[in-house]
Amino acid sequence: MKDAVSQLNEWIKVITQVGLGLVALGVVVEIVFGKGAIFGKSVVANLTEIVGDIGGANGFVGLIAILIIIGNFPKTDIASYTVTGDN
Repeated sequence: MKDAVSQLNEWIKVITQVGLGLVALGVVVEIVFGKGAIFGKSVVANLTEIVGDIGGANGFVGLIAILIIIGNFPKTDIASYTVTGDN
């Protein structure tokens, strides 16, 4: 059971890092190719809306909250993870 929880924890770390990487890629692609370059949606507008929702009228508070949350993610190298079928 302990091994299963550990494996699940590793998968969550990898999925989180991939998700953050995709968001960063979406921002860069939108900067380079313009608004709506990814699936017709604006990544920057969605991030701005999330920051506004967290911070209320003052988006700066939401930005600080998101930076604190992201700062608490462990710094690991995604290339160090291997996915195996061993159970």
